Amino acid sequence: MQIYVGNLVFTATADDVRQLFEPYGDVARVHLPEDRETGRPRGFGFVEMPDATEAQAAIGGLNGTSLGGPQLTVNEARPREERGGPRRGPRW
Repeated sequence: MQIYVGNLVFTATADDVRQLFEPYGDVARVHLPEDRETGRPRGFGFVEMPDATEAQAAIGGLNGTSLGGPQLTVNEARPREERGGPRRGPRW
């Protein structure tokens, strides 16, 4: 199950997030997206846990807690929406 983690402090590392989730079960992957232009963390991330029961326990146990900053938002990740915005470049 993919889990969304919001309100991460910019100094949080993938290892920090992994250690936060591991008491709840096996953590298969942690991904902390970075800004394309600056390379700085974007303040959110995704955790993949193979066992849905463990993932739900992590969501319930960690939502509203803190990792050295504001309260975390922890919930099941939603599928990424398609971006159907305007095209770049001139229109002919």
